[in-house]
Amino acid sequence: MGDLAVELEVFEAVGGYGLIIRVLAYTGLRWGELAALRVRRVDLVKRRLLVAESVTEVNGRAVFGTPKTHQRRSVPLPRFLVEPMATQIAGRSGDELVFTSPAGEVLRNNNLRRRVFDRAAESIGLAGLTPHELRHTAASLAVAEGANVKAVQRMLGHASAAMTLDVYADLFEDDLDQVADRLDRAAGRAAADSVRTEVVGPDLDAVRPGRRKHG
Repeated sequence: MGDLAVELEVFEAVGGYGLIIRVLAYTGLRWGELAALRVRRVDLVKRRLLVAESVTEVNGRAVFGTPKTHQRRSVPLPRFLVEPMATQIAGRSGDELVFTSPAGEVLRNNNLRRRVFDRAAESIGLAGLTPHELRHTAASLAVAEGANVKAVQRMLGHASAAMTLDVYADLFEDDLDQVADRLDRAAGRAAADSVRTEVVGPDLDAVRPGRRKHG
């Protein structure tokens, strides 16, 4: 899913859950990371989200633990999300969760999908779309704006750049065309420099320094 217009349709369709969908689509957080995000880990000045926890559902219980790679990471927050996030966390203590269910409990992926997400996606012709696929959206948007593989790796929390390439290799195919274009431009500049040197450059045979006399 990489069409921004379609993504915006999903955001509108999910109504009150739009901010959750936007954060997933523009930061690449995993669902469990978003559901475990606490207020104290939102830095609106530096525009960073500190991913230090994740929550999974085990036998119907929400279990908190470390992220998938067991490493903390800092994820950039786009400017347009700063104000909505500020409103979201206003008046909450640092240990409180940023996003919760209507009852104030931990967000459950299956509950959100059943209540609104699946119907919203189906209504715009994207039946089967899952919140996790919004990580691909985030990666697509980042690559389209010129992010390199290491930046995408850090944002998504992959263990290595090789893993990022394995998962999202198709997103970087256009980079090959960009590389070729840049090499064309470099070759053109080199050729132009060579012509200028031949036309206006000094004649080294004609301008020989005088022989120094021994004193």
